[in-house]
Amino acid sequence: MSGPSIHTIELPKKIVVGEGVVAVVGTVLRELGLDGRILVVTGPHVYRLYGGELEEALKSKGYTDYVFVIAERPSLDEAARILRKAREIGARIIIGFGGGKAIDLAKYTAYKLSAFFVSVPTSASHDGIASPFASLKGLGKPHSVRAATPLAVVADVSIIARAPQRLLKAGAGDLVAKLTAVRDWRLAHRLKGEYYGEYAASLALLSAKHVIRYSDIIAKGGVEAARIVVEGLISSGVAMCIAGSTRPASGSEHLFSHALDLVAPRPALHGEQVAVGTIMMMYLHGGRWLAVRRTLKRIGLPVNARELGIEERYIVKALVLAHRIRPERYTILGETGLTPEAAEKLARVTRVIE
Repeated sequence: MSGPSIHTIELPKKIVVGEGVVAVVGTVLRELGLDGRILVVTGPHVYRLYGGELEEALKSKGYTDYVFVIAERPSLDEAARILRKAREIGARIIIGFGGGKAIDLAKYTAYKLSAFFVSVPTSASHDGIASPFASLKGLGKPHSVRAATPLAVVADVSIIARAPQRLLKAGAGDLVAKLTAVRDWRLAHRLKGEYYGEYAASLALLSAKHVIRYSDIIAKGGVEAARIVVEGLISSGVAMCIAGSTRPASGSEHLFSHALDLVAPRPALHGEQVAVGTIMMMYLHGGRWLAVRRTLKRIGLPVNARELGIEERYIVKALVLAHRIRPERYTILGETGLTPEAAEKLARVTRVIE
């Protein structure tokens, strides 16, 4: 194993997963010795359903609660507005309360403000709930950027289980994607001498294997399924904290998804797209792509363009564009990428297009 002589790891100090744990958010903050004003970054739907529970949990421990209701898309403009609000009230603690949009905006705000960030997810559609990276529109980059590491993660599986089942399945898809992400990381280590961390890679792979093992339970949904996916997503987030990058969790399959976001008029969910990308990238790696496809079908995830709701031509376009999304990140797609002919052949042989 090679790499820099100094490697700094920032990890969450407390992770709480269980039913009804939104009620202990204030207690968790007190246990961590946190004080000062709080800005809660949430969405209108989540706040309407569960905002009262979170407010009560904070007020019961003597915290003054401020709420900022976010817009529909996690944009840089929205982040700037939230940052201004946080500075205006002198917030020292930023809580992301909601799905990926709220979590990303909160962690980015906390990073810019050098404030404490606490993640309280209400859905589990991707591994951003515990990672130190955020994805925002308007940054000039379709991929994730550095953000605050969660000081704590409080995941209420009873709330997460009530979110649309499609979101939970997308989270499972994001975890299966670690199968090719880690392969890409190893490849970059062997061919380019890039730093590779075996422990972080193993932890990410464990998350993928966890989902594969319990795919039947995830397919049914419910609290148990929510716990399985959430624990896997948190584990993947921790792997990124240990690696200091998204490498153990994001490879060629994510580049494909980011490219699809750019070319498709109506992209699918992130976890759905990377799942389909994993099928194709596993084929390029010479791995068991059919087994991956079967697992995704068992969970109820899309396995082709039609099920994604995306025209086949955009799949091919995304495959051709993918290697240019992050040219500094070496993957199985190489430095020159796929030709349109090779991209179409790949999509056809893996049954992503017909």
